[in-house]
Amino acid sequence: MPAEDLFGFKLRVDAPFFVYILENKRNGTLYIGVIISPAASPSTKPSWCPVSPEYGVDLLVYFEAFDSVLEARAREHAMKRWRRAWKIELIEKLNPDWRDLANELNA
Repeated sequence: MPAEDLFGFKLRVDAPFFVYILENKRNGTLYIGVIISPAASPSTKPSWCPVSPEYGVDLLVYFEAFDSVLEARAREHAMKRWRRAWKIELIEKLNPDWRDLANELNA
């Protein structure tokens, strides 16, 4: 499935900034961060964040695209203040199977 067809709407995979949520397993540890376009990464699965490998937080389960780093950082900070249940609801609304979207994003 092409990245622009995920969830039934057009994703802006060409945008320069992304807010993303990583996790290690369904309802496990969540990590929210900002990255410059993952398309700039030469690897097939970009290194999404500097999370310690001991946590195993490496599955991309959600992302949003932004044209401005200020907008992306504002959204990141807002989401980090959310209750855990709200973050899980956001993920499950758009990615109910908790698939790793990194491969689809880089397709």
